Amino acid sequence: MLSREDNELLCRVGPGTAMGEFMRRYWIPAAFSQQVEDNDGTPVRVKLLCENLVLFRDTQGRLGLLEEACPHRTASLYYGRNEESGLRCVYHGLKFDVDGKCTDAPCVPGDSNVLQRLKVKSYPVIERGDLVWAYMGPPEFKPEFPELEWTMLPASHRYVSRHVQECNWLQGLDGGFDASHLSFLHSGQVDMRKGRTDAHRRIIPTHYEVEPLDFGFACAGGREIEDGAIAWHVDVMLLPFHKIIPSVPKGAHVWAPIDDENTMLYSINFDEHKPLTEETLERELAWRGIHTENLPGSDYAIANKDNEYLIDRALQKSGRSYTGIKGLGVQDCVMQESMGPIADRTKENLLPCDAAIVKIRRLLLQSLREHQAGKPLRGMDPKGYRVRSARYTQSKDIPFAQTVEQHLRSGTLIAG
Repeated sequence: MLSREDNELLCRVGPGTAMGEFMRRYWIPAAFSQQVEDNDGTPVRVKLLCENLVLFRDTQGRLGLLEEACPHRTASLYYGRNEESGLRCVYHGLKFDVDGKCTDAPCVPGDSNVLQRLKVKSYPVIERGDLVWAYMGPPEFKPEFPELEWTMLPASHRYVSRHVQECNWLQGLDGGFDASHLSFLHSGQVDMRKGRTDAHRRIIPTHYEVEPLDFGFACAGGREIEDGAIAWHVDVMLLPFHKIIPSVPKGAHVWAPIDDENTMLYSINFDEHKPLTEETLERELAWRGIHTENLPGSDYAIANKDNEYLIDRALQKSGRSYTGIKGLGVQDCVMQESMGPIADRTKENLLPCDAAIVKIRRLLLQSLREHQAGKPLRGMDPKGYRVRSARYTQSKDIPFAQTVEQHLRSGTLIAG
């Protein structure tokens, strides 16, 4: 279990919090590019790390991410006029450019000091992988954008969706790197009442490893197979909230905190070699995989806590479904949101199969301490993110840590 103090350190992401300041040192996804594709188009509300923001594309096509509250009387800039290279507050006509500078103050004609004095908080943004990303940390520490493989591919080679998880970001991350739940929540195995079958034992990991690396860590579950070997399934955690999955096609998640109790989960499938087709995405487009079907025009899933995630108890009892809940993504949300907005980890009774989660939390706490001490952070080298998840078999006599990075960096990743 975690102490209450450590749980608060890992979960709270607002300005001035340890985790919030740590996450602000990295690029964070804010919106889809298509949401702001038109010059002088409709602004978009964005909430990241407990901050209310507004995103817009100006007359020249430049993107701006500003604090939503106008610095004059704190009215919302979301309702502003996007015109003539700036966002104009409709309350008193003050206009701000993409850098947050006040460029016009018609309500105080002749007072040039207003233009120098008034400024709204703004954050740098960049477009990668059909998403708009924001950097919310100190300007002097702004890193280059990480070379996440799925963001560097042609649009035809990836499929990206997102939805709101109504819980803290760490519940999503914990669940994403929980190797043992795959054999139960997602397995489709039925009738465990009479004990586990040999077939079920064969798919449950018996070895769990977490290895710190320059980009974050590798998290692995291993099953012993014939000839004294271990079949490893290695997920990659890229700081501060990315996951790469060795699925077919490959998968990825990004748990971007909206606030302490809500998370925007981005889910990605990608193929570095060829465009994705309806055939390769058949499971995803039927909402049986990591993507969730959302309410029209919304970032909220159709299957949600208000309708009990559309659980089919008859199907659950029939033996044709372990959960009675459709879709891997929805199944994860059920468990993670059922813990409450912020899980009370002081009440946990962790088991040997949770060894990886324990190590991940320790590494995150260590990263916070290093950041607070002013030490260099992992993941600041953009090329360090050029890594793939992996599945491989290896003799159990060879330590996992000895060869894991070699497998994650094998092959030639795109962009040389």
